[in-house]
Parts: sequence; C-alpha cells; structure tokens
Amino acid sequence: MKRLMISSFALILAAGSALAAAPKTAEGTGGAMLTNAEGMTLYTFDKDTKGVSNCDADCLANWPAAVADAGDKAEGDFAIIDRADGTKQWTYKGMPLYTFVKDTAAGEVKGDGLKDVWHVARP
Repeated sequence: MKRLMISSFALILAAGSALAAAPKTAEGTGGAMLTNAEGMTLYTFDKDTKGVSNCDADCLANWPAAVADAGDKAEGDFAIIDRADGTKQWTYKGMPLYTFVKDTAAGEVKGDGLKDVWHVARP
C-alpha cells in the first residue's frame, strides 16, 4: 500500500511539473498574449512554417526556443515539435514559440514587430 501511495504521489508531481512548463494566456500590452510558465512573453517568427523552426544558431542566441520538457504534453492548440538540434519546442497552432533575450521581466514585449518578422504570440 505504501509503495502504491508513493508511486501515485510521484505520478501527480510529474503531471504537475509538465503542466507548469506549458505556455499559457495572460493579459498584457495590446490584450491577451501567450507567455511561458514564468510569465515571459512568447513570440512567433514569420520565417517559420507550421511545425518547423527556421531559427537556429545566431537567431537562437537572441530568440531562445520555448523548450518543452520530456514529460510535457500537448493540449488543444499547443503542440510540441522536434527541432533539428534534437530539442523539443512548443508551438501554438503549429507555429514555433520563442522568448526574447531583451525582455527581462514578465510581460515585456520589446521584441514585438522587430525587423517586421517577430510578433507577440496571441490566442
């Protein structure tokens, strides 16, 4: 019985941690937007295609991918893709999601409209 309780508790903790990493909707500048679990704004990149990230190397230095953990589960419009580098990345309606290194606090949107190819991800 004790072993069953410990296993059930571990399963509940694992499920909770997977949900904590999933993107979410928050109110911000310009209305509803997508954020990561820490409240940092998520962005889309016009040069991506559904299910494929075209941001790598130098691009990722400024626009880190919204990385999904091994235990994360896709739900609704949120899915997880395999990146060319072997990591997993969150998508929204098929479009890969990123944060921006110059956003230093939750809710900042310093990357919105940058180079006319980066946009706040909105539901």
